[in-house]
Amino acid sequence: MVDKLLILLTLLISANLSAQQGDNSIIVLELFTSQGCSSCPPADELLDRIKYNNENQDVYVLSYHVDYWNRLGWRDPFSNSMFSDYQREYAQQFNSRSIYTPQLVVNGREHFTGSNEYKVTAALEQYSQSKPSNTILLQNIKKTNVMIQLDYKVQGGDFDRITLALVVSERITDISRGENRNRMLKNTNIVANRIVTQQDYGEVSIKIPDWIEDSDQLSIITYTQDTDLKTTGASRYRL
Repeated sequence: MVDKLLILLTLLISANLSAQQGDNSIIVLELFTSQGCSSCPPADELLDRIKYNNENQDVYVLSYHVDYWNRLGWRDPFSNSMFSDYQREYAQQFNSRSIYTPQLVVNGREHFTGSNEYKVTAALEQYSQSKPSNTILLQNIKKTNVMIQLDYKVQGGDFDRITLALVVSERITDISRGENRNRMLKNTNIVANRIVTQQDYGEVSIKIPDWIEDSDQLSIITYTQDTDLKTTGASRYRL
């Protein structure tokens, strides 16, 4: 009887430690896209399906709208030059000579054309066993009409940076010019703003862009990366 109790106690302790260390797998999918890119809508649609099919899983999708397509007839209202700069950081890590859309980066470890459903399916299967080395806690979240303030803390192993992204669940846009003119485009988990810091805890303020509407469903997606931009942890908070 004593032996059985000891075995049960050991199992409970082991389970508790696994939970504390973040035993769940994480998958972070970052799509670099643009409303001015004719090959991007299929990737946007695929990302939307991934989000829908993994709604309650530790799968985090983000749409980063780059700005280098804006000169070709349609200015993407969600584009930002800092997102293009972020994509260039990945190009440097992947030893790529150029950047492109639609580019999908998975856990900061590999990239491919974002509309390639075969590769996306394979990546989801592969990284479903990817265990995080960091846990991210968000607390004291306060939202006003212009700003979101929150406290964060990163636990676990070493990391190089943490990204805190303000995300809009979805938008449908009527495109009147450019390569996608006369089309209605749906974008998913649009990154509206992001803060990047190397501190393992602190308080941050994220400005809410003017184009955000009261009806928009917002969330905060956070993820940590090592010096090679590989994902080491992630979390989500729906506002």
